[in-house]
Amino acid sequence: MLTATGITLQYGSRVLFEDVNIKFVKGNCYGLIGANGAGKSTFLKIISGEVEPTKGEISIGKGERISVLGQDHYAYENERVLDVVIRGNEELYSIMQEKEKIYAKPDFDENDGMIAARLEERFAELDGWNAETDAIKMLVELGIDESKIYGEMNQIEPKDKVKVLLAKALFGNPDVLLLDEPTNDLDINAIEWLQDFLIDYENTVIVVSHDRYFLNTVCTHIADVDYKKIKIFPGNYDFWYQSNQLMQKQMKDSNKKKEEKIKELKDFIARFGASQRAKQATSRKRTLEKIELDEIVASNRRYPYIDFKVERPVGREVLKVNHIWKEDGEATIKDVAFTVNAGDKILVVAENENKVTNLFDILSGKINPDKGFLEYGKTITTEYLPKDNSEYFDTDENIVDWLRKFSKDPDETYVRGFLGRMLFSGEEALKKVSVLSGGEKVRCMMSKMMLSEANLLIFDEPTNHLDMESITTLNTAMEKFQGVILFSSHDHELAQTVANKVIDLTGEKVVIKESTFDEYIEYKKGNK
Repeated sequence: MLTATGITLQYGSRVLFEDVNIKFVKGNCYGLIGANGAGKSTFLKIISGEVEPTKGEISIGKGERISVLGQDHYAYENERVLDVVIRGNEELYSIMQEKEKIYAKPDFDENDGMIAARLEERFAELDGWNAETDAIKMLVELGIDESKIYGEMNQIEPKDKVKVLLAKALFGNPDVLLLDEPTNDLDINAIEWLQDFLIDYENTVIVVSHDRYFLNTVCTHIADVDYKKIKIFPGNYDFWYQSNQLMQKQMKDSNKKKEEKIKELKDFIARFGASQRAKQATSRKRTLEKIELDEIVASNRRYPYIDFKVERPVGREVLKVNHIWKEDGEATIKDVAFTVNAGDKILVVAENENKVTNLFDILSGKINPDKGFLEYGKTITTEYLPKDNSEYFDTDENIVDWLRKFSKDPDETYVRGFLGRMLFSGEEALKKVSVLSGGEKVRCMMSKMMLSEANLLIFDEPTNHLDMESITTLNTAMEKFQGVILFSSHDHELAQTVANKVIDLTGEKVVIKESTFDEYIEYKKGNK
C-alpha cells in the first residue's frame, strides 16, 4: 500500500497541493486526472521522490519497490536494449553486474566465493534466473524485433525506444507502478498489449493520461486533482465524468428541491453501477462500489464551448478524390481514390502519419497533387485544422483582432462573447497570438472553424495539445456535427465514437472500410 500523509507543495505564494491524505491500495489502477497545471505529473514526482513536498510524507510497505516510466528516450544510448529493461529492477541489475565482475576475477579467492554465494542467494530471491527470458518476452510482445534486443539503444528507432522504456518500467513486477502518459508514441498493438497487462496487474498502478479510452479500460478508480486536493472515486473515467457533470447541472439549477436533486443523482448512480457497460468498462470487470452523494463534488474545471454549425446543408455530391499522387519520400501517397458521401465521418490512418497530412493538405487546397484531381460538390464549403498551425499565428495581433478577421460579424462585443465561451475572457482575449500555448492556439483554430460554418471539416490530430476538458467537448461536438468530417486522431475514444468509415493509407493499395474504428482494428487483426 502507498500512503500520502499531509502532502503540501508550495512554490512561493502558489499552493499546488494542500494537506493531501490518500491511500493507493494493491490491486487497483488509479487514473490521476486534473486540469492542465493542476499538478498531476508533479504528484507522481513527489511519490517517486524526485520532488520533495513542502510538508508531509509518502510511505510504502517495507521492502516494496516503486517503478517509474522514464521520459528521456535517449538516456541509455550506449547500453544494450536487454540491459536497459533489466535496469527496471536496479537491485537485480546491480547484483548481475557484481556477479559478473567477481567471476571474472583472475585471482578469485575464498572471500570472493562467500560474496558470490550471498549474491547468488539474493539473485534467486529476485527471480534472476528468469530475468532475461522475461525481459525478452516483454520486448517481443511490445513489437521489438528480436534482432535488436542484444544491440545498443542507439541502433533502434525512436518509436522503439519508447517501448523499451515502458518495458523497463514494467519489468520485475514493481509494487507501485507510476506511468505518465504511457500511450504517447505507442502504436495500436502496443497500446492493446499494455491495456491487457495492466488489467491483469496485481499490484498498484497510478497513471496520468489524456486517453479516455485507455483510462476507461484499465482504471478501477479515478484520483481527481482539484481544489488543491486529491480525491479518489471508484469507477472509470466515464463514470466520474458523467457523475460530475450531473452534479454541476444540479448545482446550477436552483429551482429544484434538494430532495429531488439527491434522488436524481442516486438513481443515476444505481443505473450506471448496475449496467453491463459499467462492468465491462472497468478493468477488473467488477461492479462499481457504492458511492455516497457527498463523495461527488462539482469540479472547478472549465469546459470550452465547441459547437460546429453549418450555414448550408450538404448536397448529394460531396467529394470525389480521383487517383491523386504526391511524391514525398516515405510519405508519398500513390493512386488514392475514394468518394465522400453525405453523412460520412471518415477516419484516415497510416503508419506514416505524414501521408495523412499530405492528403489533408491536398484536400484543403494547401498543396496541389502531382497527379489526379478533386471534385467538390457545389454546396460544399471546407475548413481545415492542420497539425502544424504555426503559419496562422505569425503575427503581433491580439486574439480579438485575429479572430475578427474570420467573423461575419466583426463587432468586438460579439467576438469577445464568442472568445469568452472558448475560455478567453477579459484580459486573456487581448494576448498576442504569437505567444499562445499549443492548446490555446488549437482553441483559436476551432473558433475560426466554428465561425466559418463550413459543412466539410478536416481535422489533422485535433486533440494534440488539448486538455481532457477540451478533448471531451470536442468529441461531443464532432459527434453532433451535421456536416461531413475527415480526420486523423490517436485518441481511441474520439476515433471510435465519431468515425463511420476508415481509410487506411499504410500499404501500396488504399483500404476503405465502412465500419467503426474498433471494427476496423478487428478486421486488421484478421487479415494479418
